[in-house]
Order: sequence, then C-alpha cells, then structure tokens
Amino acid sequence: MTPADVFQAFARTRASLDGAEVTYWWSGDVYAWAPDEPYRKVFGFEGVNVSRLVTTDGGYELLTREAAFYLDPDTRDVMEIWEKKPVVHVWNDPANQRWRPFPVPLTRLGEQVCFSLEIPLAYPSPLPVERFPANSADDTYRALELFQFFAPASVLGTDAPSVPATMSWTRMSPWLPWMEQGQRPGGLTFHCRGRKMGSYAEVPERTRAYIEAHHPEFAHAPERWTEPNETSWTYFRKLAEGGGGSVSP
Repeated sequence: MTPADVFQAFARTRASLDGAEVTYWWSGDVYAWAPDEPYRKVFGFEGVNVSRLVTTDGGYELLTREAAFYLDPDTRDVMEIWEKKPVVHVWNDPANQRWRPFPVPLTRLGEQVCFSLEIPLAYPSPLPVERFPANSADDTYRALELFQFFAPASVLGTDAPSVPATMSWTRMSPWLPWMEQGQRPGGLTFHCRGRKMGSYAEVPERTRAYIEAHHPEFAHAPERWTEPNETSWTYFRKLAEGGGGSVSP
C-alpha cells in the first residue's frame, strides 16, 4: 500500500469520508506523579469527541468539539469539587485539525490494524507563571499525546466511508490549572480507551445528560472551520479573566 492509501484508511477510521458526524467516546483514569512519591489515581475521566470531516483542496478539515469530565476515582460520579477547589471540566470548542496527506504509522495485528500517532507538544503557555503563579508551573506548555486507533484489516481495501474502530489514548501533562499546584514538580498521566460509536445516542446516558444540562452544542460537530482551538489552559484563562478571577464551572 502507498502512504496515500494508508492515510485514506486512517481517515475512514478516525472519521467518515462522506462528512457524516462521528462520535468517539472514551473512559479511563488520571494518575498523579511527583518526585519521591508513588503514583496515585486522582480522577476517573470520561469524554466524547464529535467530529465532521470536510474535504478541502489537498486534504481535509476535521471539525470537532470535545467534552470530558473528571470523575471521583471510586464512585465514578462527575466531580464538581476537588480538595475544596472547583473542578473545571473540558469544554474544547473547537478542537479542529487540518490534515494534509502525511505518513501514518501502521501496524498489522492479524485481523486488525493499528494506526498510531505520537504528538509531542511544546509552545508558549496561555498561563504565564508571572500572572498565574498558582496555576502554572512553566511559561512553556509541554505535554505528550499518544493515540492508537484499531480497525478491521479490511479498512485497507474497503471503499466504505467509515469503519468501526476502537482507540487508546495516553497523555502526559502538567498539573491542571485548577488544581493550583503552582511550581510543584510532577504532573499527570491520563490512560484511557474508547470506541467509535454508531451515533451520539450510544454515548452513556449520564454523560449525554451532563452535556445537555451544561453545553448542549457539544452533541454535534461544528458546521465550519473556526480558530483558534480551545484547550483546558485557554478555557481556564477565559474563566479566570472573564469571571473576575472565579473559575467555577
């Protein structure tokens, strides 16, 4: 197969070539680490990404909204307070990507294939330490995102616009801004797994109800490209600056 063939197979796995909305749902846990301390589970984590793939000259635009929620690690209930601090959940609108054909690492696993993406991030932090000393450890945001998408091996030869898929996601990141860890060494590791849903209606009812009650627009993908993307760090800054310092959800 050519790299272009693999890229098209990945597009069928991650989204749908006919522009239909695609929902991924995932669940997992978040672990804290710090020098000379044991790893400990601090949160459960569950989220959804609703996307729409739009064909452009030479590639695609992946238009998405992404919502995710920090859960009590034992009861798996959505948390609103952690150590007397308000929890700020993930409301990334948009979380868009522009795709030009690129080499997608592919591993054949018998009747499955795995597309793997390793994305190191390093860019000026939206929360400079001088202005946000309680919420930021560094003036450079650094993280590592590791994705794996698993699909039937038939995706390499099918003309279907979309194929069933499962996924895994690992993320290494700094402490979340709302945790108020300041410049404490250490950070978080997210470890999650999920699948491509047949429709948004297959998302667990509790999660759909929380989205409907807070930001119902997250049940659908954006209709058109907008920028810049939202992240947990930019969203926190908007809450802090727009709410007179309050970060209550």
